[in-house]
Amino acid sequence: MKLTKNQRFGLITFLILLLASYLVTMEPWKRSSSALLTNPEGGPTLPVSIRWDRLETGYPVTTNADTVLTYAAFSLGYNEAHEQPAWVAYVLTREEVLGDSVRRTDRFRADTLIRSGSAELSDYRGSGYDRGHLAPAADMRWSKQAMYESFLLSNMSPQEPSFNRGIWKRLEDKVRTWALEKESLYVVTGPVLNSMMDVIGENDVGVPDSYFKVLVDLSPPDHDMVAFLLPHRGSSADPVAYAITVDSLEVVTGYDFFGGAPDPEIIDWLEGMILPENWK
Repeated sequence: MKLTKNQRFGLITFLILLLASYLVTMEPWKRSSSALLTNPEGGPTLPVSIRWDRLETGYPVTTNADTVLTYAAFSLGYNEAHEQPAWVAYVLTREEVLGDSVRRTDRFRADTLIRSGSAELSDYRGSGYDRGHLAPAADMRWSKQAMYESFLLSNMSPQEPSFNRGIWKRLEDKVRTWALEKESLYVVTGPVLNSMMDVIGENDVGVPDSYFKVLVDLSPPDHDMVAFLLPHRGSSADPVAYAITVDSLEVVTGYDFFGGAPDPEIIDWLEGMILPENWK
């Protein structure tokens, strides 16, 4: 059947709209399709969006956290057996990184909110280990209260000086840079508690042999996840060399990261992939 000019025009228009609809559906991140090919399992067929109205739904699910406490700028799950956090979680925004520069206090002290008692200053004294922040003081410069609370010993883990002041600090610096670039990051940090290299003080504070950090880019439309697993030793390496998937970190720690978060299909997809070009 021969089509009229108007019929041919209508058919062409329909095909163009159909193709445009297909391309939008196949590009949920609004990025190049090559980025999606880094996920061998394939991704969701709907646009990806992370909307966590309650950020506590992102806390790690683990039996290692005996007490969960919330402070001005961060929350933590405290582990009584090793007298340190099992995890620390907070959101770091561009505005906070650029905010008022509150001076570092260095007022380390025990946390009286831990009912059974936290680690003490005496546990670290003469041990040869730094009181290593998990929620870094440099991330809390936007608030006097946040800076003050970051020096609670419930936020500390014993760290080798060469690690704490070296590769660990460089990773913390990168997190602030990424927060500036991406606008808003969910940060979860902690020691790997199932393997200890030492014990210090009268309270038997454990010294972990590795540490982790998980980052979630909360800024639409380009949501992203990455995990880092760093051996507890000094290194001149780029911290990005230690990037792994969140799924891989869950195997090491036994934690279920973001286990209570909404949109589990999207979270599961993100946990199994890394887009290295987004974390340099």
